[in-house]
Amino acid sequence: MQLVVSLWKGALRRIVEVYDTRRGPLRTFFPALFVFFVVVNIACYWLAMFTAFPELTSGDAGWHYFKVQFPVGILGALFDSLSFFATVWIVRRALKARSSAEYIAHLSLDLVIAVLATMWVVFVFTFSGWIINLLAQSSQSYAERSARYNAMLVDAAVNPIDNVRNIYFGLVMGISSALPTVLHLSLFVQSTVIAFGKRIMAPVVERSE
Repeated sequence: MQLVVSLWKGALRRIVEVYDTRRGPLRTFFPALFVFFVVVNIACYWLAMFTAFPELTSGDAGWHYFKVQFPVGILGALFDSLSFFATVWIVRRALKARSSAEYIAHLSLDLVIAVLATMWVVFVFTFSGWIINLLAQSSQSYAERSARYNAMLVDAAVNPIDNVRNIYFGLVMGISSALPTVLHLSLFVQSTVIAFGKRIMAPVVERSE
């Protein structure tokens, strides 16, 4: 396990070094990062809409959700941009860890970000729908929308089979916030494969010597 963590930390350290050398000034990097996440969130939004709720992408409903995409993209990008810097801070702390357990514990904090991202998605759709309805002079209040989406979240947890489309929609909308976790897992798998290969080849090398 120590070999896996050592290889994992080495790969992660190289990524941080590339980030530090190529990031450039924060005043130009942050706007570019924000725009990138706006595009990613809107792309995920429409992917989720067309695959989970295609019946809501045309007619009056389609026009409504077309307008909803803008606050969804902006608010989603705000969370993802801030969580990006939180992830970088977590990674820097993890790379300074002296033990494997401490290293893994630091990276596990990304799971907290994932939970917060789920709650943020609920807020984003509550607020986005409310602001669009407000501009359309709808009588639905923010509290009513919030209660509706919270009830949907609870129902999805209690009855997942009956809420497959809603769960799928949430997972697709969470793709951008899951990128750091996917990176950590891919580096872990890569390091595990390399460590396993070295353990297999070690006896072969010893016999040849």
